[in-house]
Amino acid sequence: MTMNLRSSNKILAQAAIILFFFWVVALILLTRPLLNSPQSDVSSDVLQRLSKAVSELESLKVRNQELQWILTNFSHEAQSGKIKEGVVERLRSTLEDNIRLPINFNGLEKKSSGPSKEYEVRRRAIYRGVQENWYFVQQELEKLKKSGRDQSAPEISNLIQEILNSGKEHEIILLNDIQELSNMENHDAWRSTESRALSDLVQRRLHYLQNPADCSKARKLICNLNKSCGYGCQIHHAAYCFIMAYATKRTLILNSKKWRYHRGGWEKVFLPLSDTCTDPSGLDRSNWPGTNETQVIELPIVDMLSPRPPFLPLAIPRDLSERMIRLHGDPQVWWIGQFMKYLLRYQPETQKMLDQAKEKMKFESPVVGVHVRRTDKVGTEAAFHSIDEYMLYVADFFDKLEIKEKIKVRRVYLASDDPSVLPEAKKKYPEYEFLGDVSIAKGAAVATRYTDSSLRGILVDIHMLAHSDHLVCTFSSQVCRLAYEIMQTLHPDASSKFKSLDDIYYYGGQGPHQQIAMYSHKAHRPGEISIEVGDVLGIAGNHWDGYSKGTNERTKQSGLYPSFKAVDKYNIIDFPPYSEVAVAA
Repeated sequence: MTMNLRSSNKILAQAAIILFFFWVVALILLTRPLLNSPQSDVSSDVLQRLSKAVSELESLKVRNQELQWILTNFSHEAQSGKIKEGVVERLRSTLEDNIRLPINFNGLEKKSSGPSKEYEVRRRAIYRGVQENWYFVQQELEKLKKSGRDQSAPEISNLIQEILNSGKEHEIILLNDIQELSNMENHDAWRSTESRALSDLVQRRLHYLQNPADCSKARKLICNLNKSCGYGCQIHHAAYCFIMAYATKRTLILNSKKWRYHRGGWEKVFLPLSDTCTDPSGLDRSNWPGTNETQVIELPIVDMLSPRPPFLPLAIPRDLSERMIRLHGDPQVWWIGQFMKYLLRYQPETQKMLDQAKEKMKFESPVVGVHVRRTDKVGTEAAFHSIDEYMLYVADFFDKLEIKEKIKVRRVYLASDDPSVLPEAKKKYPEYEFLGDVSIAKGAAVATRYTDSSLRGILVDIHMLAHSDHLVCTFSSQVCRLAYEIMQTLHPDASSKFKSLDDIYYYGGQGPHQQIAMYSHKAHRPGEISIEVGDVLGIAGNHWDGYSKGTNERTKQSGLYPSFKAVDKYNIIDFPPYSEVAVAA
């Protein structure tokens, strides 16, 4: 209806301009003879011409009244929401009959409703397919090149390197063409509009949930923030609690007293989750799961949750799923990002600190965010990756960007919990401008992690990583995944703005991550499994060499299969529809 009103307002404005134009023309035509007549003739026919002018003006007045009647009725029809297909054409026809001149409303009757869901899904699949094809070709050629070196055949290695360089250039141009094609019909404008509208709807639902009219009667879910883990892990714990609150339609009460990262609690860093309800008391209380009638339920950490409900990540709500899948390349991450958006609303002092840090370091686009996780992760949850591995993909991003624009500075924001990484990167890659702070890395060490300075450092790192144009990191890191989730709230679709050196995206404690086979595959290499169209595959990871690892749930076989032959199978669940919150027109 809003679009119809806007269209009608434009039409009314144009019609008013038309009326004014004809009135001015009429006056000019009528008065020009008077101005050009000789002095002797004026006295003889001035009364005749003035009489004619009055007659013409009376005619215009009548026509104006007719047009006003037409436009008034059209306006009422628009405001009542009764605009139907072809109504603009009917208005044009009526006006032309009255004015006797052709009228063009410049296509106001046709408003783009954006690309179809099928178009968007297929477009993104082609983009990923090109990437996966290059991963495969690149990996196979690298093996041949290494074999050539081992066999003392440098000419073969050199030839293969030339093929790699040429192939990479082909991949860059193909991906660029796909991106350009996606906005050939101004679809990016629709994506931006739909992204804002959908996000606004979810944020209004969360605000409604968190601000009940009567806190003393509200059903509540209690979440203790102090989980024994790092910052990224604790924020993911809070988001898990928030998703559970949304799914059970209970107001989330976040208990953050003596928070390990700030003794003053959550509200010293972020805005309160509620303006009306922070009291955890109630008539009765129970541990999870309780009953629907229990007023206050205490939630355990996700590792201890029993029974496990179906709406844990990576589930998405059925009532929004069509819009989410159409809009975003990874709707599961988009959904989690919306909870992060509400949770991580900064206090003014926190926002000021981040803005000052950004200004001080001259953080500007284009910039690639790189997160190098070391210390306690290496050797336990993740493998060691050299700075050279990260910089390969940084160079790849800028090479792609230079196809479209000239880059004055190749800028990198480098975050790490290892103070030696930033100086090493600056020494090895002098052609890049590195932003970062070694003191933040020192504060991220295990011994000093739970201090005010450490908190400021991790806030700055995540903020800058999320606001980068591209993210290179390891998804085994909670900080990397958190930055990626926040990044989704800053763009219509940032699902492809990353490169992980190890895992695919996952959420700690998530439900099964499944894919569905779109094409059949016959195993012909050691370690491969066969798949048929429609097979459900439990994916364990992407090896970034053209193959993913998983289990065929039909055959129970585990092994490798071509990544491009399967797509994510979304876990679409019935969440509460929140009918109390109106969907914007």
